[in-house]
Amino acid sequence: MIARCVLLRWVAVVATVLLGAGVSVAAPVRPEERVDRVDPVPAQLAAVDVKERLGHYVPKDLAFRDESGRTVLLGELFDGRTPVILTLNYSNCPMLCSLQLNGLIQGLKQVEWGINREYRIVTVSLEPHEPQEVAQRTLNRYLTQYGRPEARGGWRFLAGSEANVRAFADAIGFSYRYDERSQEYAHPAAIALAAPDGKLVRYLYGLEYDPKTLRLGLVEASEGRIGTTLDRLILYCFHYDSSVGRYAPVARKIMQVGGLAAVLLLAGFLAVLFRADAKRRRRLAQGTLP
Repeated sequence: MIARCVLLRWVAVVATVLLGAGVSVAAPVRPEERVDRVDPVPAQLAAVDVKERLGHYVPKDLAFRDESGRTVLLGELFDGRTPVILTLNYSNCPMLCSLQLNGLIQGLKQVEWGINREYRIVTVSLEPHEPQEVAQRTLNRYLTQYGRPEARGGWRFLAGSEANVRAFADAIGFSYRYDERSQEYAHPAAIALAAPDGKLVRYLYGLEYDPKTLRLGLVEASEGRIGTTLDRLILYCFHYDSSVGRYAPVARKIMQVGGLAAVLLLAGFLAVLFRADAKRRRRLAQGTLP
């Protein structure tokens, strides 16, 4: 009874404070009056998406002009030994491209493997016939930010005809559109990882790229050519979860590895016991056992 009175007294105090402060509590909205608001997708983003083409190959016969002005075929940039990171950006992009490439560089700087050694990067400009000097200036800015002089030559900025740019984008599954009003390209923030032979292996999304995810993605794209035994073991136990944008553990494979490790430990322990027993028998036969 006393507790109930105390509770009622506190309720009265709170009500008095709220009313004195002029605070009113709105009545709940009735179900029939609720309206679910679904905003339409902006027109400039309606045709922007990524359709993953895992297992497909990049078209190696597409011709582009690189940052030095030399005409190259896309296939020339795949050496059969190192994986390639593919991006679709352009130098005059007002914001998204710089945010994406800055995020990529920040992630790659935390990976001990280097551009032009363990992997390469190929950026195709969305802007047809982007001037060579503009592409060179953009490349120099990002290489300076990367901070490893040996990377030069391992990151290529390509420009080409609208048809070839579109063919490249379609091949890797990137859709984009040009907005006449703003005179800008709307495009996805994503990168594709290709194997040394040009096969598309993995897609990563966003403006920030986790170094561990980049590392495992490069191991996967390299088809075991780079990375340690531990990297390959981790890659065996983990799979890429596109819903969270990183590699997640696979319980079944972890159990398999754990079971194998237990068997190996048991085999090693038994081998030690067998060797000790054999040594004891030899000493017993020789009469040297005390």
